[in-house]
Amino acid sequence: QVQLVESRGGLVQAGGSLRLSCVASISTFTSYAMAWFRQAPGKEREFVAGISWSGGSTAYADSVKGRFTISRDNAKNTVYLQMNNLKPEDTAVYYCAAGNLLRETSNPYNWWGQGTRVTVSS
Repeated sequence: QVQLVESRGGLVQAGGSLRLSCVASISTFTSYAMAWFRQAPGKEREFVAGISWSGGSTAYADSVKGRFTISRDNAKNTVYLQMNNLKPEDTAVYYCAAGNLLRETSNPYNWWGQGTRVTVSS
């Protein structure tokens, strides 16, 4: 059974920063691509950022490029999402996901965390 546990989100002012982490209870963590998705109120879940098993490849949604950075520490079975210059439109529930391929769609991701809420005030 794979479990993904995200860190607590929080409330931050526009322009501020926040780092999310996700710990995976996967014995073969390095076999999986990892990603972050988010779902804002009234909207569909969307891809935010993804990283290959080695960390050598990353992908970002256009809306977060230059502001968010995804990284992973395979020794700690952890993936991170550093979010800088946050905007009110970044307000959403953020989900960590693990899958076999790095893709910008939800299809390859078989395991999901419970989600953590991030609220950005203007």
